Amino acid sequence: MITTKTRITDLLGIKYPIIQGGMAWIAESTLASAVSNAGGLGLIAGGSAPIDYLREQIRKTKAAVGDKPFGVNIMLMSPNAEELAKLVIEEGVPVVTTGAGNPGKFMAAWKEAGIKVIPVIPSVALAKRMERAGADAVVAEGTESGGHIGENTTMCLVPQVVDAVEIPVIAAGGIADGRGIAAAFMLGAEGVQLGTRFLAAEECQIHPTYKELVINAKDTDSIVTGRSTGHPCRNVKTKFSKRLASGEMDGSLTPDKFEEITLGSLRKAVQDGNLDEGSFLCGAIAGMVNKIEPAKDMIEEMFVQAEKLLAR
Repeated sequence: MITTKTRITDLLGIKYPIIQGGMAWIAESTLASAVSNAGGLGLIAGGSAPIDYLREQIRKTKAAVGDKPFGVNIMLMSPNAEELAKLVIEEGVPVVTTGAGNPGKFMAAWKEAGIKVIPVIPSVALAKRMERAGADAVVAEGTESGGHIGENTTMCLVPQVVDAVEIPVIAAGGIADGRGIAAAFMLGAEGVQLGTRFLAAEECQIHPTYKELVINAKDTDSIVTGRSTGHPCRNVKTKFSKRLASGEMDGSLTPDKFEEITLGSLRKAVQDGNLDEGSFLCGAIAGMVNKIEPAKDMIEEMFVQAEKLLAR
């Protein structure tokens, strides 16, 4: 096996160098434990979820995975980031990934608790800063990914980050099969993070309407909204997302109005499948995701394909 043994598998104690994205409202104990049990690293999304709910999710995952590792993703912009930072220590969470900010102020306490810290970064400058702050690895996430995005593509970002830091780099954004994994490794990454592909996992608890949108998406069904607010987000094209995009373009939707309309829209998509008011966050790679299957089958199939390609 060529690809499956890297500094990431050693660091995290996993079989395959693959992390499931910490997608807000989506990444919970059922999906996280399925990915961890399949040999990857499953993540629970912190988002702005209530602390008691997250404690319960962490404990459920622990019970389901036994001694296998899992992690929690903390959005540093969240109003409860401080509470979450303490919770992962209290509950003995082995890995934390972070987004939307600098986890520097929590780093010492996390390291003291033996937590591996892996920030998600959209630029070389932030990758270097995270390395100096004591990060164990970074996820270099390209603009192809679903949800909040930077401007740099995965193809451009990953090799530049690999050249800039000594710690291992995990590639994210636009990866949905073994070809994407092989390409990421050729760019110098030592692991991958996938979100969109796992939306079609049997264990992913999103509304059936959301799954259908992802599975039926074509290559052109990706749309970015929120550029006017400074928080661009990649979605599946729906009437709602197209309305947001056109309102931003013609100026009829001010940034304040945009924020008002989209408040709670991800939850409406995930839990209710609400096509009129829901934001169905999804990567540009959705056109390659065309069937629902167990997370284990996805992971094994992707790495068999990646191995064959890299063995060439």
